Amino acid sequence: MTKLSVNINKVATLRNARGGNNPDVVKVALDCEAFGAESITVHPRPDERHIRRSDVYELRPLLKTEFNIEGYPAPEFIDLVLKVKPHQVTLVPDAPDQITSNAGWDTKANLSFLTELMDEFGHAGIRTSIFVGADREAIEYAAKAGADRVELYTEPYATMYPKNREAAIAPFVEAAKVTRSLGMGLNAGHDLSLVNLKYMHECIPWLDEVSIGHALICDALYLGLKTTIEEYKNCLR
Repeated sequence: MTKLSVNINKVATLRNARGGNNPDVVKVALDCEAFGAESITVHPRPDERHIRRSDVYELRPLLKTEFNIEGYPAPEFIDLVLKVKPHQVTLVPDAPDQITSNAGWDTKANLSFLTELMDEFGHAGIRTSIFVGADREAIEYAAKAGADRVELYTEPYATMYPKNREAAIAPFVEAAKVTRSLGMGLNAGHDLSLVNLKYMHECIPWLDEVSIGHALICDALYLGLKTTIEEYKNCLR
């Protein structure tokens, strides 16, 4: 079954907007686990505008499911990941001031850099995932770099889905087949929601994990967190 990883960045954004510790990021993460999420994702950025480094250290010993840390592999990020040792690290090509991840890696141009990182994280016992578009070459070079998984950047799918869901999913199915043929695991994330997740899972049932934050937290404002997580998990059954 495909695992649901809840990205709790938006919870931290809300907390930071007012100061203090409301909502409590750690409590929300533990509640997500209790309600059925199989993984928690955080994306600490250099300016700590949502998840803080202290959150990462506090979460690690308390989580009972998987912990996924994603981000751009700047030296301070690499140091954090190696100290915390999450189950998975997901590398994204974000600029420091970027609002959200909006493109996959050019894995061919960055092959040497990514290969060194795969070796370093792999030796530390951390599963590696590289954020890529639905592009055969990008996936092939992720495999050459030694990645355990790729995470497909799914915003193009989500954008086209309301107009033509068959056309929207087609390149992702092909990308998923390439990934499987190369022996890598497969994750997906960005703009996945209750509207489009079920169809993606029906077309690519061998997805290992989907990482969802913004839409899930927005849905929770209306449905409640427990019901929302149950609804997302229903899309993956």
